[in-house]
Amino acid sequence: MRYVVVLSSIIALIIAGCQTNKSQSDKPVKVVVVTGGHDFQQKEFIQMFDSFNGIKYTHKPQADDSEIFEDINNWPYDVIVLYNMSQKISPQRQQNFLKLLDKGVGLVAVHHAIAAFQGWPEYGKIIGGKYFLSERVENGVSHRRSDYKEGLNFRIHIEDKNHPITSGLSDFIVNDETYQYYFVDPSAKALLTTDSPTSEKVIGWISSYRKARICYIQPGHGAPSYANPNYRRLLTQAIVWSAD
Repeated sequence: MRYVVVLSSIIALIIAGCQTNKSQSDKPVKVVVVTGGHDFQQKEFIQMFDSFNGIKYTHKPQADDSEIFEDINNWPYDVIVLYNMSQKISPQRQQNFLKLLDKGVGLVAVHHAIAAFQGWPEYGKIIGGKYFLSERVENGVSHRRSDYKEGLNFRIHIEDKNHPITSGLSDFIVNDETYQYYFVDPSAKALLTTDSPTSEKVIGWISSYRKARICYIQPGHGAPSYANPNYRRLLTQAIVWSAD
């Protein structure tokens, strides 16, 4: 009888442990969505984030370009989603941004965020790419001004169907905006490509910076993409992946 009681206690502990692990895994990913410096269809954008399961987001429009990084004490977020094209970021805010990445806070940069913080060279290294708002020379390399085309239908090709970000996705069509003549770090791993003649080939990638997982997704200009179920799945899975 004593052995039965002991065995029952052990089973109860195992079940309790499983329940604890389940409750932890069921916790939503806490996300801050940073906007500013570029117009967008806010209602449809917010509706997209409202549809995401397992993600608890806070929208933080930036009045002073980057005030989200002014004070990072008691930082509550697992992931930063950058959907901004803000330019001003003080040295203190730069250092605070880097401290968050040192702590392993994930980063997903979307669409025009690749053109943010043009005067901070480290930012391009963080997200693994850069859209050039003007001709410039960086690290001894001349770059022409990047270009864009709006309202195009083009195919997103899934380069790696086995990655968690692209899991369950096949090639799909979006109506969106293409970018051309931007820089992609050769060390970044391509997840998405396109054969659109008005776009660079690689339009989505992952990389790492310090202790942070980084993902960049070039499509995401407006309501047609926000409403696209494939795009929603892609962005959701990118956020969840970057949080791990």
